[in-house]
This record gives sequence, structure tokens and C-alpha cells, in this order.
Amino acid sequence: MSQVNFSSTSSVSFGELGPTTSLQLMFAKLQLELAGTAKTQAKDKMDAIAKAQDEQKLVSQLLNEARQAKADAKAGVGNDAAKTETFNVPKKDANGKVLVDDKGNIIYEEKPRTETVPKGNNATFMSQEMVDYMELHGLAIDRTANNYSHSADEWDVAITALEGRLEELGTNTQQEMVYIQDYMGQYNSYLQGANTQIANSNQTLTSLARGQ
Repeated sequence: MSQVNFSSTSSVSFGELGPTTSLQLMFAKLQLELAGTAKTQAKDKMDAIAKAQDEQKLVSQLLNEARQAKADAKAGVGNDAAKTETFNVPKKDANGKVLVDDKGNIIYEEKPRTETVPKGNNATFMSQEMVDYMELHGLAIDRTANNYSHSADEWDVAITALEGRLEELGTNTQQEMVYIQDYMGQYNSYLQGANTQIANSNQTLTSLARGQ
């Protein structure tokens, strides 16, 4: 994403104009105020994009993990012995939505869940990080056995969900970048308008002082 410079074209700020009855300066103030709004909106969008890009990295990581887990399950990696994992299970409300605290952290069930894959069973476990992400965002996983271990075929559900999520994030990011370009255009337009009105006002005052 291109860098945005919000200061290079500004010669005066909204507050520096002070009170005035000049229509030109009043219009300049309005233009500067609108420029400030566009600037704030653009920065908000940039913050949103930064967060989305961080999430894209996480989803890519989880997708690679899921694909590897599917390959391991298909190959029977580690099935020569029983495998056990313990999970913190996200707590949900009556509608199935994961509960979070005031800082956005997942609230877990009081008692962790211990799962075991028997010897000879070609299945692999999700990581806790994947469990948290899939549950928090309501992404589909195979719940046939109501557990976090999957066979190769069962992994396809999670893989498809993560692929869809990654595509969605990419599409949203592209749209946010379009909005940023629009806000940047508005900012530059309003700022140029304000500077033009200020220059016209100064020219008018100069002409009056000269008696023209």
C-alpha cells in the first residue's frame, strides 16, 4: 500500500485562520474541516487494513497447518501409539457465539477437554490456536465426533473454511484500499480549495489596502 502524506500540501490549519467574517475565509475553514474529516477516515481505513493483513498472515499459517495435518493423517503419522491432547474449549452463548471479555479475549469453559486418538487411528489434532480462531469466527469444522481431531477427509472441511476466509479478507482489503484512495482524493481536493480561497482572500485584502 502506498504511503500517504497528509502534510505536504497544507500551508495553514483550520485553527490558524481564526474568527473571520470574510466569505472566502469562511469557505476556506469549511474546506479545511472537510479535509480533516477525510484525513481521519483515511487513517481509520489504514488501521483496518493493517489489522486485516495481520489476520491474513494468521489464516495463511493456519491453512498451512491444516494442510499438513491432513497429509499427516493420510500418511498415518504417529498412529503407532495412542495420542492425547488437552484443549481449552471456548465458551459459547445460547446462539453458539463464542464469549469474549472486555479486552476481546476468549472466555473458556472452566474444565479443559482431553481427547485421545487410539493407536492405529489415522487422525491428527488441531492446535489450540486453530481451535480458537475457527470457533471465534464461526468457521466450519467437521463436528461428526464433536472433537478437535480429524481424519484426512474431515480436514477438508476446515481447509475449505480457511481458504474462504483468506479470500474474504483479501477482497475486503482491496475494497478498503479503494476507499483510502477516495479519501485521499477528497483530502487533496478540499485542501487545494482552502488554499485557493485563502490566496484569493489575501489578494482581495492587498487590493483594498492599495485602494484598488
